[in-house]
Amino acid sequence: MDLKPIYQVLPLSIRNRIQSLPRTILSGLEEVRIRQDRPLEVIAAGKTWFVSSNQQLKLDPRDSVLPTREECHKLLNLISNHSLYALEEELRLGYITVEGGHRIGLAGKVVTEGGKVRHVRDVTAFNIRIARQIKGVGKALLSSIVDQDRIKNLLIVSPPGCGKTTLLRDLARLVSIGEGCSARKVGIVDERSEIAGCVAGVPQHDIGPRTDVLDACPKAEGMMMLIRSMSPEVLVVDEIGRREDADAIHEAIYAGVHLFTTAHGSSIQEVRKRPILRELIEEEVFERIVVLSRRSGPGTIEAVYDGKCQLIRSTTCLS
Repeated sequence: MDLKPIYQVLPLSIRNRIQSLPRTILSGLEEVRIRQDRPLEVIAAGKTWFVSSNQQLKLDPRDSVLPTREECHKLLNLISNHSLYALEEELRLGYITVEGGHRIGLAGKVVTEGGKVRHVRDVTAFNIRIARQIKGVGKALLSSIVDQDRIKNLLIVSPPGCGKTTLLRDLARLVSIGEGCSARKVGIVDERSEIAGCVAGVPQHDIGPRTDVLDACPKAEGMMMLIRSMSPEVLVVDEIGRREDADAIHEAIYAGVHLFTTAHGSSIQEVRKRPILRELIEEEVFERIVVLSRRSGPGTIEAVYDGKCQLIRSTTCLS
């Protein structure tokens, strides 16, 4: 895993501390959380640690490194290449995507206008999320979602941090290159720049040769834009749940476009408590529903269901 893009945006003092961490931690690094005047935190392999002043990892936050106001200010300047104005839209959304597809979440003083978020200022907290592309993780699902070269509409249900975006990205890549099926034109609506990890419109992840991306675009509007402009055969979107999402999904399906999407949840029963998702499931819009967990590591397939929510298979680890 290449952490160089992360090191490039860290102030030297914090960079040295992160680079000095054990290799076992760096190889499994998931997040670095930097908060002004509060303990420096790292998350690796699903475990949380605080970095002490003598470079030790501890569960106890006492005697931890406390990033200063100056370090946080320098971090923001490095992330924005000393031009916050150029990142005005990203600041409004609360995150910035950097080279390599890594995403940095921001928190601080929110400035509103007309009841809507205008931007975030006085940024005092950063969540650096390490992007990983694991090629091939989607192969375990191909036999379940491709039937005689016909692609089935797929819903991936997963709690946060269980690999749903990694799986979604790889399925887009596999379908785009024609793995397990005839190659298809794929369209990705990447509202939070997580699937393709675009920087200046250029995907930082391998999403396949026949894939087009609308980056930082609202899902519902983006689905319609892609259908009109790029004629995709498969649409890929992350984390649906709003009424406008459902309306766009219906339009896409009526147009003959297949769908790969995700929703937060730990079970079908849980997502069916959300009215919009319940409607889509009861209408059998999704011909396959996959539930993920971290039980055997990120990407553990707990179960695969058909459109009637009947169990097809269970318990296979993708990682």
